[in-house]
Amino acid sequence: MEWSTVIVLCSTFFFLLFAGVPISFSIGLASLITIMLSIPFDAAITVISQKMASGLDSFSLLAIPFFILAGNIMNRGGIALRLIEFAKVIGGRLPGSLAHVNVLANMMFGSISGSAVASAAAVGGTMAPLQRKEGYDPAFSAAVNITSSPTGLLIPPSNTFIVYSLISGGTSIGALFLAGYIPGILMGLSIMLVIGFIAKKRNYPVSPKPSKSEAIKKTLDALPSLGLIVVIMGGIVGGIFTATEASAFAVVYTLVLAVIFYREVSLKQLPKIILDSVVTTSIVLLLIGTSMGMSWAMANADIPYTISDALLNISENPIVILLIINIILLVVGIFMDMTPALLIFTPIFFPIVTELGMDPVHFGVLMAFNLSIGICTPPVGSALFIGCSVGGVRIDRVIKPLLPFYAVLIVALMLVTFIPELSLALPRIFLGY
Repeated sequence: MEWSTVIVLCSTFFFLLFAGVPISFSIGLASLITIMLSIPFDAAITVISQKMASGLDSFSLLAIPFFILAGNIMNRGGIALRLIEFAKVIGGRLPGSLAHVNVLANMMFGSISGSAVASAAAVGGTMAPLQRKEGYDPAFSAAVNITSSPTGLLIPPSNTFIVYSLISGGTSIGALFLAGYIPGILMGLSIMLVIGFIAKKRNYPVSPKPSKSEAIKKTLDALPSLGLIVVIMGGIVGGIFTATEASAFAVVYTLVLAVIFYREVSLKQLPKIILDSVVTTSIVLLLIGTSMGMSWAMANADIPYTISDALLNISENPIVILLIINIILLVVGIFMDMTPALLIFTPIFFPIVTELGMDPVHFGVLMAFNLSIGICTPPVGSALFIGCSVGGVRIDRVIKPLLPFYAVLIVALMLVTFIPELSLALPRIFLGY
């Protein structure tokens, strides 16, 4: 490998990125310029076009537009409020109960919508006024909402795992979905642990206990929404349908739920919802296509193998290597959004961890958990900006309250990294993985 190739690729990419060029075009142009170092311009254009097209030629990727559409329907279907009321039934008697409710609602709504940003906006927008009325510090409330919104990226169905499956060479999506449950719940519980400590210290109020009839009503209202997760995972685990077929079923399920059952979405609203889903899907798929071109450019320059050799020369101890990988990904997550980071760094680190004997499913969960922390951090964390916006607080005010949550999330990441059974237990039980 010539280091000039690495310098050209990295410098071009970061220059375009900091110049304000959209990340998909930054990746594509940097890849094209790098490829042109070894082959003529017309051939380079042909290669990158072919790699983009072949990268999108995957049946599994059909799940992404369907899950995005299902999530958008659910976002407008009055789901968030029903899940918040149900979360009050579960966590309403804990110290700082409204903050715990925020976490639980984000875990449920995020898993249904598949979007940390949508979860932070929908749940946080509802919870922030309630918590302010009860005397909660707005910066603390925003920190809770920001750090708990990515839990749905681990709890399936998750587009993150679908993208990882493609990049890693076909890792089982069903196994990845099941593997995300325990780490996702661990992420939520770690945040709730900090909440409990701070709530006792500040004497935050405990919500009044709901009556039995209220608890039953709120549970029944939320069950149809939660049923989507049960149906999807039950169908995948039971071998009734694939993840892609499950995504199509999810659209039908959410349509019936939002239009007929809850009556929160009218037929006149559907074209706008579909158009928004098409735009989001286009952004994601363009990003995947250009990232495939970058992956080929890096492979052509032997970059993954060089990095692998460099890391293994530092140490052959798997613990040390995984610590280094985690540190790199945490730093990357600060400056890059989750999907492009996943697309760029999976091909680099995947050969290293497989050589160390790490299971691909376990590594997928590690990548998702690690990079989900990045969307809560400045300067580019999408959940951070949305959480501050709906919480009505400035970013500089929320940084200090975020620090203890970052700490427990990193501890939880270490547990997921070095205890494989946290990720692999459910796939082994239900799929014989």
